[in-house]
Amino acid sequence: MRKRNRVKNWLAALLLLFVFTIDSKAENNPDKAQTTKTSTEHISTVYQKINFCRFNKLNPQVFETAYRGYLNLKGAGKLSDEKEILSVADYSLSSNVPRLWIIDLHNNKVLQNTYVAHGQGTGEEFAEHFSNKENSHQSSLGFYVTGETYNGGHGLSLYLFGMDNQYNSAAYSRSVVMHGASYVSESFIQQNQRLGRSWGCPAISEELAPEIINCLKGGTCLFIYHNDKNYLTNSYWLNKKSKQLENEMEKGKFELNLPQPTVGNEDVQMLSAQ
Repeated sequence: MRKRNRVKNWLAALLLLFVFTIDSKAENNPDKAQTTKTSTEHISTVYQKINFCRFNKLNPQVFETAYRGYLNLKGAGKLSDEKEILSVADYSLSSNVPRLWIIDLHNNKVLQNTYVAHGQGTGEEFAEHFSNKENSHQSSLGFYVTGETYNGGHGLSLYLFGMDNQYNSAAYSRSVVMHGASYVSESFIQQNQRLGRSWGCPAISEELAPEIINCLKGGTCLFIYHNDKNYLTNSYWLNKKSKQLENEMEKGKFELNLPQPTVGNEDVQMLSAQ
């Protein structure tokens, strides 16, 4: 009986030692959830500083998703240092509402919020299906880096380079570009109960196309969002640990209430004046 009691006491001591060790590790190493919460709070501060002017507000969770990827792309040297522009197309919304936001992060200001089309194969009023395949006529989710402009069948157009493997990496070879289109208009919505659709391009209105395209060209970030669990879970740019975000938090960039200098870019200034 005494031997059995000694064994029980020995096991109890081991259990207490194990619990103490786990608690000590938790105190000395903040868990991942706490780190995520801190970065989420920081991005929330960035969002709150954005002046949406007369435009609709972008969903803050969608902005957080877009901003995390933007910082990772910037940290990887994929984006221009001259333009701090983040464009977000929220394809979880109806095509009958303005769902493209162009955000000047340098001056904390929304430059434009307007209509943007999705692909014919993606859905009717709402975007439901996405593809990276040729001839699918579907939109592709993910992060894009803008290239230069060219004049094509739709007039002034903007090359887009998909940065998410398997999701939009074939954008350039599929000729997925940003361009103006007559079917992106309120009059088309009134006549057809939905916005017109493209062959996969994020088409915008003909009226705004020149200003928007000239603003976005040359290495800015476009993010096409939908609450697609597969994409959100597997996107490299969303799940990569962001050194850029950590550096930004350390510097407290967005906690300083200092006047921001005007961006020395005529294209950005032109769009901002609209």
